[in-house]
Amino acid sequence: MSISNEHSQKPSIHNQQPPAQAAQDDAPTRPVGQPEPLIPSRPMPARQYQQARQQSEEQAQRAPVAAQNMPENGRAAAVNGKPLGGGIKDFGQPPAPALLQPRPPRRRGRGKVGIIALLVLSILVIIVVLTGFLGRVTTGANTGGNTGVDPTAPLSGPIGPMLGPPLNPTQVNALRHKSIVMTYRQLANLYVNRMTLDEELGQLIMVEYDTTTYSSDLDYMVNNLHAGGVILYEFQMNSFNQTKNDIAQMQKRAKMPLIISTDEEGGPEVHRLLHIYPPRPGPWDIYQKGSLDYDRQQAHLLAHQLLALGINEDLAPDVDVMITPGADTVTRTFGTTPDSVIKYGGAYMQAMQSDGLIACIKHYPGLGAAIPDAHKTLPVVNRSRSQIFSTELAPYQAFINSPNPLLRPGMIMSTDILMPAIDPTYPAELSHIFMTDILRKQLGYDGVVMTDALYMKGISFKWTMPQAAVLALNAGNDMLLGPTGAGQMLAMLDGLKAALQNGTLSKERVDEAASRIIALKMASHLMPAVPPQN
Repeated sequence: MSISNEHSQKPSIHNQQPPAQAAQDDAPTRPVGQPEPLIPSRPMPARQYQQARQQSEEQAQRAPVAAQNMPENGRAAAVNGKPLGGGIKDFGQPPAPALLQPRPPRRRGRGKVGIIALLVLSILVIIVVLTGFLGRVTTGANTGGNTGVDPTAPLSGPIGPMLGPPLNPTQVNALRHKSIVMTYRQLANLYVNRMTLDEELGQLIMVEYDTTTYSSDLDYMVNNLHAGGVILYEFQMNSFNQTKNDIAQMQKRAKMPLIISTDEEGGPEVHRLLHIYPPRPGPWDIYQKGSLDYDRQQAHLLAHQLLALGINEDLAPDVDVMITPGADTVTRTFGTTPDSVIKYGGAYMQAMQSDGLIACIKHYPGLGAAIPDAHKTLPVVNRSRSQIFSTELAPYQAFINSPNPLLRPGMIMSTDILMPAIDPTYPAELSHIFMTDILRKQLGYDGVVMTDALYMKGISFKWTMPQAAVLALNAGNDMLLGPTGAGQMLAMLDGLKAALQNGTLSKERVDEAASRIIALKMASHLMPAVPPQN
């Protein structure tokens, strides 16, 4: 509709604009056939106000009004989707009479909700950034991506070439949430990092004791000297209850769970449980039987009987390949070829470990061609390097590289045998060539290696037990079998400390050995796989 001549002759200064511009503004807002919108410049007389209101109401009935969807500062009305009454350019003008209607209630709280959401998002971003930064600070390495740092490698730092400075409780707690994705070795490194030197060295030693039951001497080795394991023999296992109670007492007194071991093989030669269980067939009997089902059945029975006592490791199966019948091979091997040893010895080990018993295969690198007893003298085997690799070492290579984790040994026991074609100077268990160059690097074994008893004549004819302990660790062994009382254990510990002081033994080598042992305890469920508590 059109406004009166009075209004057209005296327009408000707020609405003055060039004629061309006014025409452009009117063109898009006034569809064909519709009257010009009302643009007031001052209050109208009552009669004209009533006329304008009546005409506006008639238009509202004919055309939809969509003013509520318009911005707050320009909200008036819209006819056919086009604004009516101005918008931003009419700011400060009185509302058109045709459009007098209450505004819809303003939605309260929208601004506050947006501000709160923004604050929450900002806090979350800050937490993520700080968490990433803290992870870098406490671990010293990124856990993902190609950073050039092996996440499974021990931590490095100023205290030693392997471990960094001790973490404080706050840093350890910050790492706790990462334990789910950390490997056993990474978690074990955290324990080693917090240990005293006495605690760490004690973990490297598996002790014997010369009494028939639990004694104060054994208690001192377990509780005060922090022994990592204990081995039991036939004369110390006289009944089920006595053996079970003694082992429970050992674990109770130990500050870190113990590897409790025996060397139950069965057969006439090495049977440690005669006072508790009936005799069992040995490896040669099982091989002669020719049945893998029988083989596995005997291994499952063995695992059940040892675990029921609290024994969590067996120094078995024997994987020597019998080349020449000798003191250490008759009745104790699974055959005369690498294939038979791998077949029957592997099935036996798989059944043992599937039940939760740690298997320790022996006697690396192999006693199959040794005639004298290694307990009484040092055997010397003059076979070529190629013969040793193709026969004696074949079972180790097969098991270490098996795709089946149950066929990979939890531990390997080394022994005292001289093989001049490979190392003419040192017995195998004291030889860096055998223990590191071949077993670790060439065959790829990264688990725990334990020596045979270091008091055996093949070693003691030339070296004291403390001297042999240093040589064994430097060669690549992790656990030392031998001390039969607190006196011998103290002497071994003193020898290791002296070697650390004079540089003949590195702290890195000690850290690595302790880390492997603790990781094995976690993997075998002897201790929880979580970062250390305070």
